[in-house]
Amino acid sequence: MAQPLWTPGPDRIAGSRMTAFMHHLNNRLSLELSDYGALYDWSIREAETFWEELWDWAGVIADARGDPILEHAERMPGARWFPEARLNFAENLLRVGDDSPAVVFRNEADHRSTLSHNALYHRVAELASALRKFGIGPGDRIAGFMPNLPETLIAMLASSAVGAVWSSCSPDFGIQGVLDRFGQIEPRLLFTADGYLYNGKNHDSLVKIAGILDRLPSVERLVVVPYLAEQPALGRLDKAVLLDDFVDRGETHIEFEQLPFDHPLYILYSSGTTGVPKCIVHGAGGTLLQHLKEHRLHTDLGAGDLLFYYTTCGWMMWNWLVSALASDSALLLFDGSPTAPTPEHLWNIAEQEGISVFGTSAKYIAALEKAGIRPGRTHRLERLRALLSTGSPLSHESFDYVYREIKQDLQLSSISGGTDIISCFALGCPIRPVYKGELQCRGLAMAVEIYDPQGQPLQRGKGELVCTRPFPSMPIGFWQDPDQQRYRDAYFSRFDNVWAHGDFAELTGHDGLIIHGRSDAVLNPGGVRIGTAEIYRQVESIEEVLESICIGQPWQDDVRVVLFVRLRDGLSLDDALRDRIRRRIREHTTPRHVPAKIVQVADIPRTLSGKIVELAVRSMVIGEDVQNREALANPDALELYRDLPELKT
Repeated sequence: MAQPLWTPGPDRIAGSRMTAFMHHLNNRLSLELSDYGALYDWSIREAETFWEELWDWAGVIADARGDPILEHAERMPGARWFPEARLNFAENLLRVGDDSPAVVFRNEADHRSTLSHNALYHRVAELASALRKFGIGPGDRIAGFMPNLPETLIAMLASSAVGAVWSSCSPDFGIQGVLDRFGQIEPRLLFTADGYLYNGKNHDSLVKIAGILDRLPSVERLVVVPYLAEQPALGRLDKAVLLDDFVDRGETHIEFEQLPFDHPLYILYSSGTTGVPKCIVHGAGGTLLQHLKEHRLHTDLGAGDLLFYYTTCGWMMWNWLVSALASDSALLLFDGSPTAPTPEHLWNIAEQEGISVFGTSAKYIAALEKAGIRPGRTHRLERLRALLSTGSPLSHESFDYVYREIKQDLQLSSISGGTDIISCFALGCPIRPVYKGELQCRGLAMAVEIYDPQGQPLQRGKGELVCTRPFPSMPIGFWQDPDQQRYRDAYFSRFDNVWAHGDFAELTGHDGLIIHGRSDAVLNPGGVRIGTAEIYRQVESIEEVLESICIGQPWQDDVRVVLFVRLRDGLSLDDALRDRIRRRIREHTTPRHVPAKIVQVADIPRTLSGKIVELAVRSMVIGEDVQNREALANPDALELYRDLPELKT
């Protein structure tokens, strides 16, 4: 039996909010819940009661909650949570009315600024009043082409306060990538900074904005946030106004629009690597309630905590991060490269600011290990109690690295969900041990199961990750999809009345979860399904390999496994290294995992949120073009995979 890497002590378990919530349920409902497994099982059986009790325990601010809790519980999609509720998302995030810290901003150039909860409220009040005077109201779309600045948060909160719908993407998107997204939703207002920082360079955003406005006629006003310059030159941007000239200076009160539970709050976008991005509409109440659960219970956040997640405003983790204000936590926002000016920069900030929960990607953790960074030996991290990782499966070796080189007394939570649900299906649990390679638990009230191809649940073995019952953060739908056909096709066409998420996963003996990769990227040599994460784990443990990507290439009426590797600078792939890679894979997986071909490449294409794009690489290898390259951070890398002579034989 595997031994845990970390086990919470009795005091930590007793003092956790998860335990406090169990006591609340036991006292209120005469239950006898004593551990997470019992709480999870009850939350699935009594999901309506769970969400009702969470609403009360977390102190959701609302004009009304109403009855019933759930309508059409048998419909997926079609269920409606809290159909009579009236609330405002921003009001719940601006709930703390004092001078304690709400936001700390840092960037790679070491700039620092802070906002108290009161100061944040007043900044939002000034902008919300200006939005109303401009004529913005419920349902209007407001877009942000912004770095991760306090002003981005303020613009989102002001939009929500008046009932508008917020949508953002990162300023490193190209013009076509922005138009592919914002062009579909037709925003009335567009917020932008004059630029952003990355890897020691200032990047001008206003040149791109000029090209965007020329092809986005719905925008009536461009609001520019000075960031790189005190007085940006607005040039020919005739719709532009500086933020200070737009806000209603001196306004101190916010009139929060009280709106239905499923009133649109955000529009997020699928990666768009296989076509124009899907515009996924998320409701205010479902986002709020799901994030309250994930922050307060699964992450144990509350007053006095400082939450950091390395993210851009084009990734759903930004939306997840900022909701922590509703759990009374402070936020640390960061703009720039995570490794500039030095690989230790984020850990300098963690030490200086006293970060309690540090969120990042699996890729970043692997890169730290490859670079020989040892934060636990070089930094004082007394306040750090949890490390969150998402974006791709976290390897066994990265689990070991975190406990060896960052901190031993640490809850390492590999979490998994997606833009589709703006939240998680599986995540951390502060009262459960951490086992190597496993996500600690399925999320409360998320009826997650693993199905075989025939739609039968698997207690052991690999299969499709599904959710069999409704949950509040299911999307309202897709934008411009009035009959919901595209929405149904995306998640409900595989299994009737069941959400199929597209992950290849398995449940563990500890009631945890292992994600083996995306279902659509699963390899199928000889009819045996193989998750790509199983191969990556072995390959990237080899010192010479920085990263890899694996695809299935159609070959002689079957599929053969092809592995591409990016090596450390100055190294070349030779037969000896190929043999070592194959031997490592064979010894630690199965012979079917061993790639038929191993090819060295100079770069591996990724989305702007850092995820490798196996399907796009496969398309290039088999001679199909990838049309929507604006979704990629490094689109030129795709050309490295076209017409490779090694793959002709």
